[in-house]
Amino acid sequence: MENTDMKQIQWFPGHMAKTRRLIGANLKLVDAVTEIVDARAPLSSRNPEMNSMTRGKPRIVLLNKCDLADERATQLWINYFRKNGAEAIAVDCKSGKGLKSFLPAVKTKVLKELIEKRERGGMVGASVRLMIVGIPNVGKSSLINRLAGSKRAKVEDRPGVTRTKQWVKLDSNTELLDMPGVLWPKFEDQEAAIRLAFTGAISDDILDIETLAMKLLVYLKENYPQSLTERYKIEMDAEASGLELLEAIGKKRGMMIAGGEINTERAAITVLDEFRSGKLGRLTLELPPKE
Repeated sequence: MENTDMKQIQWFPGHMAKTRRLIGANLKLVDAVTEIVDARAPLSSRNPEMNSMTRGKPRIVLLNKCDLADERATQLWINYFRKNGAEAIAVDCKSGKGLKSFLPAVKTKVLKELIEKRERGGMVGASVRLMIVGIPNVGKSSLINRLAGSKRAKVEDRPGVTRTKQWVKLDSNTELLDMPGVLWPKFEDQEAAIRLAFTGAISDDILDIETLAMKLLVYLKENYPQSLTERYKIEMDAEASGLELLEAIGKKRGMMIAGGEINTERAAITVLDEFRSGKLGRLTLELPPKE
């Protein structure tokens, strides 16, 4: 990404520390952990402490917002998670895409051995309990509401809105324990933090919007140049900086202020909004690490 100065991203509201304690305290109540990640940035949107926090519980990873991500990249991520011991499914909580595969995958793959063991012991039809975890604004509450068929979880388009745990019944023998969104106390990898900021998982209120948009534009120029030219109808020089791209977009959209100056703040808000809503196309911000 372009070397544009940006302050160190640190964002860890107090209720998230409580969430880590809640996860540890409630693990004994569940059979497996369902982890939701953003399909556009699957690794960056995973809490790096989740492996230690869930202490070896069987896991299924849902790559949510797959309709906004590059399909080829999403398949690479599914292969990556499966290779590393977790079942993975691409889903979209808004359209319901992929969700029909979720419970069958849990019962025939993730918890197959446990269910068969229970049946041998006479516990036929015993309830399966799943903990659902994910960082803020990854679509967790929307996903639960679609799975449950009703608006059980509070949904808002801002980070960190789920503050307390809640049980949600999915069918006659499946219950979901929804945990508040949890980030980590320090972003050791600032590139991961910036990717999360691109997606809106980190509140825009604490960020320099223009610098963030410039970084996104440089990434897109290098990885998805056609998306920029098609959406904004701008000519792109291979050496164009983030500021030059932002100004070109602002000028093309007529975002001018007194004195003929380009309103780069308004242009930045537009770029970020259009990326997050999928208007720039299906884009992925990172690929699986090479083995």
